[in-house]
Amino acid sequence: MSEANTFSIVARCARTGELGVAVATAVPAVGSVCPYVRSGVAATSTQSWVNPYLALAALALVEGGFRAGNALLRALADDEARDLRQIGLVDAGGESAAHTGAQCTPWCGHILKPGLAIQGNMLTGPEVLEAMAASFAASGAADLAERLMRALEAGDAAGGDKRGKQSAALRVHAAEAYPLIDIRVDENAAPVAELRRVFQIARAQLVPFVLGMPRRGVPAGPMPAAVIEMLLRSPPDRDGGGGSRPGS
Repeated sequence: MSEANTFSIVARCARTGELGVAVATAVPAVGSVCPYVRSGVAATSTQSWVNPYLALAALALVEGGFRAGNALLRALADDEARDLRQIGLVDAGGESAAHTGAQCTPWCGHILKPGLAIQGNMLTGPEVLEAMAASFAASGAADLAERLMRALEAGDAAGGDKRGKQSAALRVHAAEAYPLIDIRVDENAAPVAELRRVFQIARAQLVPFVLGMPRRGVPAGPMPAAVIEMLLRSPPDRDGGGGSRPGS
């Protein structure tokens, strides 16, 4: 069991049905332990003294027919250390739920709105979550990945984790069983800023590749020619740049 004193946003896009999580913390590799998403079911971030089985149980309960609120209550009932846990959950119908245990490290708390759960612990103060909520509300015209990224940036700018900074992650699922985007910064002095840089490159290079992958109910075909042509070039020569050329 690992401690991840963290700030995160879990959300559903009302236009597309996409589900996603953005999260940052002063612990390495937050993207490997906190966010869980099941396409067409729910998204969640499990944090504080992390219990991955709490997230998995909640997702299974939603998939079995429970809405987010009841699913989270039932999952927490089986966790004897629930007072140490923090978790946010949003289901595919847009219901949101969260739990901040009484023994989570202060400052701690959460904000719930339809299709949105924002939570954090060991933060500089409530202004972190308030900034995230304001950013998400102001970015309604953008797609979900961009809105989550902006919210994470707003929380980071407002203070974030009071111990400092180390890792950040962004994960969004659309209709397929695999993610539309799943990127991480596992160890960096400015992880949210680095995540933004990686996100911009992923937008240009990864997302077109993912959109060309096999899809449910559609016969598998070749990758689009434009994507093949792009990926045959060295990374610095593609839209968005990044990476290196041979011999660099």
